[in-house]
Amino acid sequence: MDNCAIITGGSRGIGRAIVDRLLADGFDVVTCGRGARPEDMPEAVVWVMADVSKTGDAAMLIKAANNAFGRVTLLVNNAGVQVEKTVADSDDDDWDLVMNVNCKGVFNMCRLALLDMAEHGGNIINIGSISGMVADPSMALYNASKAFVHGLTRSIAVDHGPKVRCNAIRPGWIMTEMAEDGFALAKDPEKAIADALARHPVGRFGEPADIANMVSWLASDQAAYVSGECFTVDGGMTAASPLNPGLF
Repeated sequence: MDNCAIITGGSRGIGRAIVDRLLADGFDVVTCGRGARPEDMPEAVVWVMADVSKTGDAAMLIKAANNAFGRVTLLVNNAGVQVEKTVADSDDDDWDLVMNVNCKGVFNMCRLALLDMAEHGGNIINIGSISGMVADPSMALYNASKAFVHGLTRSIAVDHGPKVRCNAIRPGWIMTEMAEDGFALAKDPEKAIADALARHPVGRFGEPADIANMVSWLASDQAAYVSGECFTVDGGMTAASPLNPGLF
């Protein structure tokens, strides 16, 4: 039985945690990045140097998976970039970078994977963000791109069910390099981190493994009745009112 998973942007952070988890779950794993294969990437994982915003590279990634393991049954769109600017400060290059990777890249991979899944079925999991629901300051293009991902997720579920299930995960503050870059925008990064932590009912920031655990569940038969949903995984942060609980 084919059990092939593609995870885009699997070299580090959330993507790498997903690679490791799905490998442990018994999937044959293919992943990609725009650079060379990381030295610590497990040997069982097929690495493809690819930029998913390029249609040809996305097709190459699907072909590599087919050649190595057969039909693709699971696609996890994780690759993403951010630019720390407002709309007024953003230029055409900023737009092209963020929208090409975060929007076109997800579209490219979904479109090609759907061709592979049309007859035998499959599962698509897109990594969105709470930033697609509530806007992070000075992250205008990133916020907008993640809202696109959420909308595309629902359309795929509606248009391509029942053969294909499609869901999204909206991570909150997961401690990766991208999160650190976001906090660095604050006038007082240490104070911003402390304030953000106080807004988490679970009492901690997220870890990449927290998102990988959610991917694992959505990829399993336990989630067979779940499609078209966007799941927030943020330690309860966006469930709270704007009042800082640490002041009460």
